[in-house]
Amino acid sequence: MMAAMIEVLVARHGETDWNREHRWQGQGGPGLNDRGKAQARALAERLSSVRLDAIYTSDLPRATQTAEIVAAAVGLEPIQDRGLREVDVGSWRGLTRGEVRRSDPAGYRRWMRGEAGWEGGETYDEMHARVLSCFERLLGAHPRGRILLVSHGGCVRAIVAHTVGMPGHDRLHIDGARNCSLTTVTTVRGALRLAGFNDVGHLTPRH
Repeated sequence: MMAAMIEVLVARHGETDWNREHRWQGQGGPGLNDRGKAQARALAERLSSVRLDAIYTSDLPRATQTAEIVAAAVGLEPIQDRGLREVDVGSWRGLTRGEVRRSDPAGYRRWMRGEAGWEGGETYDEMHARVLSCFERLLGAHPRGRILLVSHGGCVRAIVAHTVGMPGHDRLHIDGARNCSLTTVTTVRGALRLAGFNDVGHLTPRH
C-alpha cells in the first residue's frame, strides 16, 4: 500500500510598493502594485494545470490578493487564516532600513544579530511558533493531496527551518523568498522533506 503523502506549496505574496521601497511591512502595508499583480498572474498560470485540494492564505491584503488571482485560475475559494500572517514589526512598520538606522540604532543592531529589533509587535520566536501551529494544523486537515499556502517571507523561513530540522527561526541563515516564489514541502509517513525553495521559474525578468 502506498503511504499517504501531502505536498504543501508555499507561495510568498506578490510585490507591493512598500517592498519596492524597502519598507518593513509586518502586518500592515498596502496591497499589490501592478508588478505584484503580474507576478500573481504568472504564478496562477503555472499552477493552473496543478490539482490543488485547497488554498489557504494570510488575511493581509497583499496575500489575499495574490491568493484570489491564483484561486480564480484553479477554481477554488481561498480560505483566510491569521496564522499565516507575517511577523508583527511593531514600531518599525512603514519605515525603511535607513530610517530605522537613524531613529533606533540599538534596535537595528539587534535586528542585524537576527533578533527582533522593534518595540511592540512579535519576536521572531513568537511568529515562528504561530506559523508552525498553523502549518501542523493544516497538515492534519489534509493527510494526502496538495495544498497551497499564500504567505510571507518570515513565514516561509519558519516553515523551511522546521522542515530541515532547525530548532527555531533563523533569519540570518535562511533568506526569505522572492515575491511570488514557490517553496515545496512534502511529507511521507510523517517525515517532512524540503523538495524546493524559492522557485521562480514562472517569473520572467520583467517580473
